[in-house]
Amino acid sequence: MSAPVQNTTFPSNGHTAHGYLALPPGGHGPGLVVIQEWWGLTTHVADLTDRFAAAGFVALAPDLYGGPTTHDAAEAEQLMRELPVDRAAQDLAGAVTYLLGHEAVTGDAVGAVGFCMGGGFVLLLAAQQGERIGAAVPFYGVPPVEQDFRGLTAAVLGHYAEQDAFLPVAAVEAVRSALEDQAPAPAEFHFYPAGHAFLNDENPLGTYDPEQAALAWSRTVDFLQERLDPAAHR
Repeated sequence: MSAPVQNTTFPSNGHTAHGYLALPPGGHGPGLVVIQEWWGLTTHVADLTDRFAAAGFVALAPDLYGGPTTHDAAEAEQLMRELPVDRAAQDLAGAVTYLLGHEAVTGDAVGAVGFCMGGGFVLLLAAQQGERIGAAVPFYGVPPVEQDFRGLTAAVLGHYAEQDAFLPVAAVEAVRSALEDQAPAPAEFHFYPAGHAFLNDENPLGTYDPEQAALAWSRTVDFLQERLDPAAHR
């Protein structure tokens, strides 16, 4: 295991959480919580956070593991299983509060985007935080247990792989159906002819697909800008 990429701290439920914060070139913009894969707060997550900042967002990636990162699948699975879901949710809620109080953040709601494990946490966070989340973007992840989505008011844009060895399409469709039944905002899901983690250009699973990654990235940035900063998007 190796150390995470960290450059900031923020208060969360009575303790101090760590993360990686990136500011946009203009110095201010909508807030965006970037939620890690099961590998931890890796250089890939930091790079994604920098890319979101370059697109105009004040982007914060919380370190949910509080230290370790890995590129070994067995170690990653162990870290994910040992992560208390309630503590992770508290850290993510603290990240929302931190961004909404940050002097560089515009607007009264932030976005949330997550990958793999983080994709499931995106929907949990959006349901938990209600109107404080204005847009939710899960990548190849759904919540680990059945959820109540009635508190989720954010529009959802989901990205999923047709050849996903970790997440069956049927599980994704079940979550989409639950969102349609329970959540008031629209949920749009895209399926890509690719494998799990197709956006991860560090390619730990050998499934990186640059063409599908570029398409999903473009859709994500457009969606977030439209939902969180419509004046700038026009």
